[in-house]
Amino acid sequence: MKRLTRYMIIGSVFVSIFGTLSHFFYEWSDNSIIVGLFSPVNESTWEHMKLLFFPMLLFSIWAIPRLKSDYPCIASSLLSGILLGTALIPVIFYTYTGLLGYNLLALDISTFILSVIIAFYTAYRLTTSCRMQKYSQILCVAICIVMVCFVLFTFWTPDIGLFASPD
Repeated sequence: MKRLTRYMIIGSVFVSIFGTLSHFFYEWSDNSIIVGLFSPVNESTWEHMKLLFFPMLLFSIWAIPRLKSDYPCIASSLLSGILLGTALIPVIFYTYTGLLGYNLLALDISTFILSVIIAFYTAYRLTTSCRMQKYSQILCVAICIVMVCFVLFTFWTPDIGLFASPD
């Protein structure tokens, strides 16, 4: 379990740092369309969900082959963590802004970090229990659907609050 714990801590740190940096990748790339597929292109909550999704997916692609032999449920667990962490960003953001009536940068950053920590903690717990293993195929499909949505909605943005920049 020490190895799994170490990987989850490394993953949390990696996603926190890489996700934070990816907030700026689109601007740094001179608004490259390719970079915009994986990094936020505006300040909407939807675009900020990319901050967790793609770095954690990248970490998972790296970690799964290294952990699979000792932890056969690691893939389904990390995929579950990605989906949960990504979903928590708007849930936490809209909950706290609904209560306060406005958003604060410190709470926005805290929302991201808390979502990362919960995502990896959940992945750890699911790895040790193997509860999500039977849903591996569904989780893969769900990850693919979310990726397609990120690509499509970067170019064709629905006219709803999740895709609007907060005031």
